[in-house]
Amino acid sequence: MHYKNDTIIIREFVPQELSIFLSLFENKNVTSFLPRKTHEEYIEMFEKALLFYKEGPLSRWGIFNAENNDFIGMAVARIFVDNPEQTEIGYVLGENYWGKGVATIVCKALVEYCLSLSETKDVVAVTDLDNVGSQKVLAKNGFERVENLLREDEELAYFILQKS
Repeated sequence: MHYKNDTIIIREFVPQELSIFLSLFENKNVTSFLPRKTHEEYIEMFEKALLFYKEGPLSRWGIFNAENNDFIGMAVARIFVDNPEQTEIGYVLGENYWGKGVATIVCKALVEYCLSLSETKDVVAVTDLDNVGSQKVLAKNGFERVENLLREDEELAYFILQKS
């Protein structure tokens, strides 16, 4: 995926960007709504992203500021683990980019990308029940909240955008 507008660029990571990727997960406010992962698991996540680019259209990408190339965060589109007939999207932004409309732009770009793929899969997203900001972004982008999802004794807000 490569997306660019006046605000952001979404593109593949390069191996030299491991340190900026890892820095995203050092802020406790950023990780408060994410599943707990170790430092090693984040490294593995980054390394898998570099491999996925060669394997198909779904992966994990870097989000960068179009004006100054500052690292904003990470976006993902993947087969939904709870229902392989759906494509899950997600994103993590650095706290300094919260509340500036960036998440809405990223979400819209991910939806457009997923819907452009030849598969006829619905696009879904899950959030922590308390992550109201992300839930508002999903609703703004046409997602409908459906019954909460139970995953490993954790309840998550579950959103779906049906491909028409």
